[in-house]
Amino acid sequence: MLDFKELEAFVWAVRLGSFRKAATRLHLTQPSVSERISRLETTVGELLLERAARPIQPTMRGREFFVHAERMLHQRDEAMKLFDDEEAFSAPLRLGTIETIAHSWFPEFMRRLTERYPRLTIELTVDYSPVLNERLLGNELDIVLAMNGYSPQKQIEYESLSPYEMGMFVSPRHVKQLGESADTWGKQLPFISFGKQARPYAELVSYLAEQGIANPRIHSVSTLMTIVRMTTEGLGIGALPVATVLDEWQRGELYRLSLPVPLPAMHYDVIWRNANHPRFCRGVARLAQQCACSYAQARRADMTTTLFSGRWVTASASSGTTEATHY
Repeated sequence: MLDFKELEAFVWAVRLGSFRKAATRLHLTQPSVSERISRLETTVGELLLERAARPIQPTMRGREFFVHAERMLHQRDEAMKLFDDEEAFSAPLRLGTIETIAHSWFPEFMRRLTERYPRLTIELTVDYSPVLNERLLGNELDIVLAMNGYSPQKQIEYESLSPYEMGMFVSPRHVKQLGESADTWGKQLPFISFGKQARPYAELVSYLAEQGIANPRIHSVSTLMTIVRMTTEGLGIGALPVATVLDEWQRGELYRLSLPVPLPAMHYDVIWRNANHPRFCRGVARLAQQCACSYAQARRADMTTTLFSGRWVTASASSGTTEATHY
């Protein structure tokens, strides 16, 4: 088995033509350098140096081996730089994200990530949180942006991201219908939510039960953009992340229901296995946190501007009437 310390002693003895100079360069004694080179010669089974020559010269086989020894030391040094400079990370990053993030702040995150790590390539997977967490534990993904709670905590590390406010939206064509009865919104129209594998679906079912709506009709849909389209087309009440439909809300393509109790927010984390490159993963997590926070602040600012005119549907339980108001 070749030893890098023995290779170093051999390479520097050839470069400087002297055991003494090689010892000085490596901060060793001359006998230590001589011993390391002797062990190397024993390992390869041949003499590598002409010790009687002044300066010391490699043998014919030694000259050939010197080229390979230099290359191995150079490759070792290049490999060790990976741990000194995390910005030089160049392996493909197998990244997973849920669709809500993919359609919100992920493009900005991708841009900043590739700027920070210019040699990085991304292998992106978009799926539900349970699937992403399973693939993370199976070493099929390196980092995921998803809901937590599916993986054994002792095997992962994570950082929290800014939550998404949730809301219920309807097409303008249903505003009048919702005014017919205070209970209409929960009993006459179906709901549209994420797929049954996704936690928001289960949270919607629990929320509706708490509001006294038993056995609701819920269309489960696998993609966020399809939920938005189905809702704008009047196919039901869409349970949606508010930030992702601000434009449709602003243009009047969607009305937002004023609920007696807010829907639970969606909380996501940056998750990685604790066996992975810790400094790199934590650096990626902090960048994701910055992008998520900036996105949330910008969308909140959009909603508070005087130019924003999102339309609300406010049901009055006492009078059984519904008002459409602009904010």
